[in-house]
Amino acid sequence: MTDLYSTQRAMRAMRNAAMQRGVIAILDIGTSKIACLVLRFDGPEHFRDSDGVGSMAGQSSFRVIGAATTRSRGVRFGEIDAMQETERAIRTAVQAAQKMADVRVDHVIAAFSGGAPRSYGLAGEVEIEDSTVRESDVGRVLAACDMPDIGQAREPLHAQPVNFALDHRSGLADPRGQIGNRLAVDLHLLSVDTPSVENLIHCLKRCDLELAGLASSAYVAGVSALVEDEQELGAACIDMGGGTTGLSIFIKKHMIYADCLRMGGDHVTLDISKGLQVSLAAAERIKTLHGGVVATGMDDREMIEIGGDSGDWDRDRRTVSRSELIGIMRPRIEEILEEIRARLDAAGFEHLPSQQIVLTGGASQVPGLDRLAPKILGQQVRIGRPLRVQGLPQAATGAGFAASVGLCLFAAHPQDEWWDFEIPSERYPARSLRRAVKWFKENW
Repeated sequence: MTDLYSTQRAMRAMRNAAMQRGVIAILDIGTSKIACLVLRFDGPEHFRDSDGVGSMAGQSSFRVIGAATTRSRGVRFGEIDAMQETERAIRTAVQAAQKMADVRVDHVIAAFSGGAPRSYGLAGEVEIEDSTVRESDVGRVLAACDMPDIGQAREPLHAQPVNFALDHRSGLADPRGQIGNRLAVDLHLLSVDTPSVENLIHCLKRCDLELAGLASSAYVAGVSALVEDEQELGAACIDMGGGTTGLSIFIKKHMIYADCLRMGGDHVTLDISKGLQVSLAAAERIKTLHGGVVATGMDDREMIEIGGDSGDWDRDRRTVSRSELIGIMRPRIEEILEEIRARLDAAGFEHLPSQQIVLTGGASQVPGLDRLAPKILGQQVRIGRPLRVQGLPQAATGAGFAASVGLCLFAAHPQDEWWDFEIPSERYPARSLRRAVKWFKENW
């Protein structure tokens, strides 16, 4: 734990150094694509009001000066599967973004969706030494949280204080400087598999990049796809990617739960490939151009030419109706949504004041999903696109870039985490506590 604490603090120091230089890259390492955006931090006075970007986005301090995406290679289920291939893909994306930005970048903040994330809700309480809450008191109350037994080969990726209480006043965002006797905190801890993080760090080192921060894709997708009211009142963001589907729940502008499903758009492509006996590339093209999940009477008559290059002329000239294609796609998408519904129920989502659900990510683009999803997930469902940020190319404004845009906002305004405070060192071997996910039932 001490080792991770120092690693995270070192990354924070690198981020601050990069911010001083004014340029940092963000890297969204997904199963189907790797996106790299280069950000320049100048300060608000450099931006014109005419760009029409509201300060609510929290991005008045930076603009995107370089952007590139490449097809992901060597990544399965959001985790690195073949180191050299992933390294090549990352280098390709970073070099293209650097070329567009006309600047060299050494520091990156990365997001990844694998690592089997697990959420824990922790609580701690301390007496205040000097009636006014100081930084050291916040460090002590965070150290007072009983660390759950997260298991061998797992480590915290996020450890964020989501609620402070001072004496009888709960719901404080930041207690520093306030007067009271007893300080309590609720902490959300997200743990991931250590090897998946170590592989990512090692891969970035091989690309000659310094890691200045790590984030969960599910978290940053929620940061960019949920509007302010949804983050405040309670909402779930479902980030439907190629190899994984990420889930994050927010309330009071904090993430309080995250999970990940090892299933995504690539599985739909695989089903089409098997069902129609075509290559994966042809299946992806058919899915993108003709796919859907809700069949109408018209779809029986709409014929899709499959095409192919097997050399057998008759076989390559086959056609299928669009309703047949929908019949292949729909069961898999229903399976993904039903599994997400089960995870939301397990997290106690129905206890939140608002049950808004936002679908985002590349696989949320399937036509008809906005009609199918409410039947499985509940009525308050919308398809979400990421916030607009300065300088973002039009090609990178779709739902597939929710995690990338969220990572920009995370880089500009990281939320306070456990390692941003001086934690008394004798508190590290903390006592074990049973896993507590449904803690926010009582707290909200």
